[in-house]
Amino acid sequence: MKKQRTFIFKCSSCGHEEPKWLGRCPECGEWNTLTETPITGRGTAKASGSSRALPQSFPLSSVDPLEGSRIASGIGELDRVLGGGIMKSSAILVGGEPGIGKSTLLLQAAAAADTKGRILYISGEESAGQIRMRADRLGIMGAGTKGERIEIFCSGNLEEIQTILEASKPVLIIVDSAQTLFSSEAGLVPGTINQMKYCSWDLISWVKEHDAALFLVAHVTKDGLISGPKSLEHMVDTVLYFEGASSAASDGDCRFLRAAKNRFGSVDEIGIFTMGEKGLSIVEDPSLLFLVRREGELPPGVATAAVLEGSRTLLVEIQALTVPAKGAMSRVFSDRIDSARVSRVAATIEKHLGLRLSDQDLYINVAGGIRIAEVGVELALACAIYSARTSIPLPAKTAIAGELSLAGEVRPLRRQPGRVKAARNLGFDSFLGPAPNESGTGYMGVHDIKSAIKSVFS
Repeated sequence: MKKQRTFIFKCSSCGHEEPKWLGRCPECGEWNTLTETPITGRGTAKASGSSRALPQSFPLSSVDPLEGSRIASGIGELDRVLGGGIMKSSAILVGGEPGIGKSTLLLQAAAAADTKGRILYISGEESAGQIRMRADRLGIMGAGTKGERIEIFCSGNLEEIQTILEASKPVLIIVDSAQTLFSSEAGLVPGTINQMKYCSWDLISWVKEHDAALFLVAHVTKDGLISGPKSLEHMVDTVLYFEGASSAASDGDCRFLRAAKNRFGSVDEIGIFTMGEKGLSIVEDPSLLFLVRREGELPPGVATAAVLEGSRTLLVEIQALTVPAKGAMSRVFSDRIDSARVSRVAATIEKHLGLRLSDQDLYINVAGGIRIAEVGVELALACAIYSARTSIPLPAKTAIAGELSLAGEVRPLRRQPGRVKAARNLGFDSFLGPAPNESGTGYMGVHDIKSAIKSVFS
């Protein structure tokens, strides 16, 4: 009889397997990476009726809808972005720039989570002493604090992590970070694409089987995207991005938490924090963070927009500057509002108001450093550009919201009464928006860009 093979040769870089040794891996092209590896029993055992139960399907109606199966994180802004709390049996991927505060956010969430079960913090980047120093600085340690229930394990070895999970059965698991995980089954080098997919999928499968929740911290590329395989974002249930604002208005301490994917809630919500000596703090009134307090008239090129971020209204200051183009073609400099939107609004102004902008470089900024993607900012952006080009300031205490079409029409917005109410609560006595006028006194309802400019600048 032919002797059964008991070993194979596996690439330590990409995990590719070959029945015999080769000098160069045919998959990734690396030299001298194929190492002899024992063959495991996976996929070799034959299913039999006596030793293994046959898989069975079941009716969808018999599945428990898991009402009330969320865990409150104890951090209101994090719960807002997650859709109401941490869903059990879910995996959450958190990405952000180095030093932005990902580990701080998750350590604070681990201490404040509303659960009586065990919480396991797995770190492949920091030692136990470093984590304890951060916990002391955040004030989550000490007698009577919830930080006493946090257990830590400092290793990226998947086999060791599996042993800890089976022994402790935690309800909340935090892994910092996905790039430090490694398993002998997927090669010897941590951080490879094969390692990240293999180890992450194993952890995701464990939390779904044991009704736990998993946070995976991930590094980002220089373009701001989560590094590693794109399939990692498909495997998890929620993808969060933790961003900062390098703005003088916030002294660079403002942080924004956004959801790029959320199977259990909306992706329109945003969490706003400030970083201090005691860690991350929730911003109680976000509008005060994005408005610049001035005495007297506004300078030219400044408009206040009432925009929606998820379920709440924010009042933000839009700043515009126009200068003669330095080259043959004009350019748009805008990193907080999409430059294509700025170009479209500028073209609408030039077409319907006859104000020449094609020979001007446009600089657009949002105070506080927040990114605005909602269409309601377009009318305020148009007023700011018109004010900057003509050097005529807008009236103080006037908030603006409206969508601008290519035909120059001001289209209605959802939740317009809520925007007006938020502006009045902050002391704005007039509001420019789409007609008809249904919001009481002080509301200027307009149908097109011409009547909007005439109403606000007359």
